[in-house]
Amino acid sequence: MAISFRKVEHNYKGLKKNDFVAALHNINLDIAKDDEFVAVVGQTGSGKSTLVSHMNALLLPTSGEVKIFDYIITPKKRKNPKLKPIRKRIGFVFQFPEYQLFEETVLKDIMFGPKNFGIKEEEAKTKALQAAKLLGISDELLTKSPFNLSGGQMRKVAIAGILAYNPDILLLDEPTRGLDPKTASEVMAIFNKINKEYHKTIIVITHDMNLVYKYANRVIGMKDGQIHFDGKPLDLFSSNIYKECHLAKPDILALVDYLNLKMDLNLGYDIYSEEELLKRLKDVTK
Repeated sequence: MAISFRKVEHNYKGLKKNDFVAALHNINLDIAKDDEFVAVVGQTGSGKSTLVSHMNALLLPTSGEVKIFDYIITPKKRKNPKLKPIRKRIGFVFQFPEYQLFEETVLKDIMFGPKNFGIKEEEAKTKALQAAKLLGISDELLTKSPFNLSGGQMRKVAIAGILAYNPDILLLDEPTRGLDPKTASEVMAIFNKINKEYHKTIIVITHDMNLVYKYANRVIGMKDGQIHFDGKPLDLFSSNIYKECHLAKPDILALVDYLNLKMDLNLGYDIYSEEELLKRLKDVTK
C-alpha cells in the first residue's frame, strides 16, 4: 500500500492552554499506489481535510502511525525535516492553487515544482511543456505573466506545476470550486485521464456529489472525525448512509428516484449520465 493509517488520532489545540479538539479518531485506512480514484466526503468539520493533510505529512499524527510508501510517520517524527521526498511523491493541489503563483511567466511557474525537487533546468522545462500541453495551456500563454490570466487559466497553470514533477499520487482539495462548468469539466477530465491511462491514484476532497458519482471508484465518508463509510459510490447512495454523513444525492440519482416514483418504473442506480438515463428509459418503455 502507498498510504496506510494505523490507529491515527489528531488533536488541534483549543482556545485554552490545555484544551484540545479531536479532529481524527482511531483512523485505520489503506490506499493503493495505482488505479484508485478516492473521494473523501463529509460535512464541514467532519475531519476530511485533516485526514488528507496527513497523506503527504502536511499534518503529523498526535498518536498512531501513518506510513507513506516506505516512510513511517509517528508523533516522534514531528521535528524530522526529511519530509521533502514524501511531498515529491504525493502532490497536493490546494483548493485555490492559483494563490501560489508567483513567477514572472507561466512557463517559469510550471517549472518551479520540478526545479524545487532537484530536476535540472532543461529537463524541468521539458516536463513543464509536457504538463502545459496536457492541461491545454497554449504556447502563447507560456510567456505571459500568470497574473494576467483568467481564473480558470490560473488554476490550470497551478495544476500543471504539480503534474510537471510527476508525483505518484495526487491529492486534490475541492479542485473545481470557483470554476465555471466548462473549465471544471475540462479539469476533471484531465484528472480522470491521469487515473485511467496512467493508473495514478487520485484522492479528492469534495462537496460535489455529482463529481463523486461520475469519477470516484471509492468513497471515504467522514463523520465526527471517524471513517463512517468506505466503499463504492453506488453502495453509499443506495443506502441511507449518505444521509448519516449529511451528503446530498447526486442529481442523476435524484432524477432516477423521481422517474421511478412518477412513472412507476424500477430503474437501477447504475446510471451515471443523462445519456445513459435516456437510453434506459427507451429500453423500459418499448
